[in-house]
Amino acid sequence: MLDLLLDATAVILASLTIATVTGPSVVPGGRDADLAASSIIMSADVPASVSSSLEQSILPSIIQTPAEVRDIDLPTSTRHSAITNAPATPLTAQSLANLSGATLLNALTAMPPTAVTDYVIAHPQRVHELLEAPPAAMQVSGWWAGLDDTARRAISGAAPELVGNLDGIPYSVRNVVNRELLRDTIRELELHGLEAGRSVAAQNQQRLQMLYSISDALGPATANPPRTLLNLDTHDEGKVAIVLGDLDTADYVSYIIPGMFITVAGNVVEWTDTAARLYDEQVSWLSLLAEAGVSAEAETVATVAWIGYQTPHLLNVGSLDLAYEGRDAIAATIDGLQTVRGGDQPFISLLAHSYGSTAAMLALEQTTTVDAFAMIGSPGAPAANVDDLNVSGDVFVGEAVWDPIPNSAFFGSDPGESTFGARVMSVAGTVDVITNKVLASSSGHNEYFSPGTESMRNLALIGIDKGELVTDGSQLDQGRTLALVL
Repeated sequence: MLDLLLDATAVILASLTIATVTGPSVVPGGRDADLAASSIIMSADVPASVSSSLEQSILPSIIQTPAEVRDIDLPTSTRHSAITNAPATPLTAQSLANLSGATLLNALTAMPPTAVTDYVIAHPQRVHELLEAPPAAMQVSGWWAGLDDTARRAISGAAPELVGNLDGIPYSVRNVVNRELLRDTIRELELHGLEAGRSVAAQNQQRLQMLYSISDALGPATANPPRTLLNLDTHDEGKVAIVLGDLDTADYVSYIIPGMFITVAGNVVEWTDTAARLYDEQVSWLSLLAEAGVSAEAETVATVAWIGYQTPHLLNVGSLDLAYEGRDAIAATIDGLQTVRGGDQPFISLLAHSYGSTAAMLALEQTTTVDAFAMIGSPGAPAANVDDLNVSGDVFVGEAVWDPIPNSAFFGSDPGESTFGARVMSVAGTVDVITNKVLASSSGHNEYFSPGTESMRNLALIGIDKGELVTDGSQLDQGRTLALVL
């Protein structure tokens, strides 16, 4: 029944442009309430105790940067030079409000943990703003490398949401910080979150259920493969990314990018299970290829169940606003991976569904570069063809029967048109000529990731750089044997 509802919805969306509603409603106790409260705090005098602790803790080398220097996104070395050559005016709690990016990170690090905690509590929106427009991963990586263990522990304890979500910080550190934040937030909500007024308690109960779902998706500490909590936003609709495998060493990294109706509270367990199935499918193929002599030994994979932006619902899916949010988040996470891996780059693929493919194409039209890209159930994007996308390998497109979203070109070009230049990825079902397995078909808008499907088989092969084995539904599929990759 749900599939029928979603498909019917999709038909309507393919033919009508839905008017975008004006901003979200404000829920007491949520991020919007935090921001509103913070705005009041920012406009008032900073409490003397906070201001005093900040003023006394700032190191002499950290000084206020002129606006004309602050507003330029300089490399770390240039930024440091610009800061140290500026007039030596000590930072105060009020002047911290004028800092951003790497300059704000440096200032926070120079403060003792209690002062950082005071500042974050008094100005929670500053952390959110920094995460919404973070410094480049290379800058963050350099900043983190320049901290000693004491400074790292201090900033992690005082601003865990910041450390846990900044691309460029080691994944092992982010995993520990995010898991601690998840545990602490659950404990706080269980102890005190339901004691507030009725509306706030209801909002906290929903938030608590979302965090329970994330905990369930992570599974036990002994989970195999290990699961890394890469991103965690505990506010409002939430954001999360859970990695299966080791991002630091994997030869192949695949991100699954969601489309409409996928939420952290409602779908993180299912989305992580999908990434787990993809992981298992890729491991099986790599083992088979190793046995056939394609590689000396089985290579390794990591798959990422990524819900890094707020996906649309019925009332806002007609707008590209959330796709731009997804674009920026995708770009940041890929930049982070490429920065952390340095000279040992993995093969990176984006496997994007529906509205998520639109967000991914917007990212790939800019500077983000990946090795392979697959779109399933795509409503299109402004890109005219594959030449507009920064994909070093192949671009694939899959379209199921009874899926009304493909061919709609709702947001621009239709990736399924031959003029777009993407390779066809069959999702119709077949018998695998290599394994002799019967592969099911995908139908409608929501079965592309179903287990045992031709779609899932092809997505797994795309993610491990075996595009020559991807079936397209033509007679040529009978010849897609291992001989093609030997």
